[in-house]
Amino acid sequence: MKLNIMIVGVGGQGSLLASKLLGRLLINEGKDVKVSEVHGMSQRGGSVVTYVRSGEKVYSPIIDKGEADFIVSFEKLEAARYVDYLKPNGKIIVNSQEIDPMPVICGTCEYPKSILDELSAKGVDIDCIDALSPAIEAGSAKAVNIVLMGKLSNYLSIEKEKWLEAIEQSVAPKFVEMNKKAFEFGRAYK
Repeated sequence: MKLNIMIVGVGGQGSLLASKLLGRLLINEGKDVKVSEVHGMSQRGGSVVTYVRSGEKVYSPIIDKGEADFIVSFEKLEAARYVDYLKPNGKIIVNSQEIDPMPVICGTCEYPKSILDELSAKGVDIDCIDALSPAIEAGSAKAVNIVLMGKLSNYLSIEKEKWLEAIEQSVAPKFVEMNKKAFEFGRAYK
């Protein structure tokens, strides 16, 4: 079975670590995996998207519009930016955090207030969580990415222990326990 997951966010939020973790997890499951990253102005807080594709045989890392089974969005505006990539029966897991883009910071625009309501009204299946609070509770605001991976784990039929093993393989040893805690918070989030 093919699986197409997009991870979208803003530069500095850890989307690359999340895609590395997810890729490693799926490789450990015996899948052929392709991961691709697209950096916009990521070092300046711009949009970042990574594609993770797996299956028996995967030829291209790129996910086209209408092909994503899941979009994991680290920020609400990024969920709206990439919603066209979602399959008709796909799901968006989105962090409720709002990070102002440059036009909002400069005062030329306002952050849209009802992004997720508008997407839901169009029939988009959204699972919105506050990933920042549990990340801070786990030990770092930078663990938002792993909280979101914990939430995603509820939708994939891969044992929790395999996810924890992939965390051990993907992060520096001094951060393993914090990231495992963040993962557990995301997995348990209701």
